[in-house]
Amino acid sequence: MWKVKASTEPVGPGPNFFSDDPENVWVDAVGRLHLQITHRAGRWRAAEVILDHSLGHGRYRFSVASRIERLDSNVVLGLFTWSDNPDFSNREIDIEFGRWADAPSRNARYTVQPADRPGHGHAFVQPRGAPTTHEFRWTPGEVSFLSATTIGMTIKRWTYRGDDVPIAGDERTRINLWLQGGAPPTDGEATEVLVSRFAFTPHRPRTVHPPSHGALA
Repeated sequence: MWKVKASTEPVGPGPNFFSDDPENVWVDAVGRLHLQITHRAGRWRAAEVILDHSLGHGRYRFSVASRIERLDSNVVLGLFTWSDNPDFSNREIDIEFGRWADAPSRNARYTVQPADRPGHGHAFVQPRGAPTTHEFRWTPGEVSFLSATTIGMTIKRWTYRGDDVPIAGDERTRINLWLQGGAPPTDGEATEVLVSRFAFTPHRPRTVHPPSHGALA
């Protein structure tokens, strides 16, 4: 089950005010998740949903029906895992769409936190078009990312391997739409993103069988 994040004070990321109002988060008749940043009662409100249990190692796949390359420069879409426990950098693995000062010409990035360590992230350009799919495969010692169109054309691949890949634990899958630094959209307009599907496939380690030997003559 998914829970909706709500706050009465600014909280991370952002910081932002997060709302559980149906204007900010709802599911339509065909099962698509709508996340919307709105301005209401003098306050900008962001949106986030959180899975209520840990999934662990496996493939996390998000299907996005919106033109995410069109997001306002102050808006970020996050598809990620997070643990409130600070161990292993909160077990945070990110696929994000937005613009950041360190890569203003790019609008997407993969990160295995902590982002300030060399080699822990990869920025790229999310091209025009929708729908798209974005995934990461998290296995012991490795996280591999893939973004593609729904007709199978690869947009970007990237793999991180290292002794600091987080081990599975109490992380939760999250999807959010928020404002960088809590700043309003530059156009002053509400922003909406549709996520059409989330799918998870558990990681199943390969079983290696010892070779068989015939009976001795």
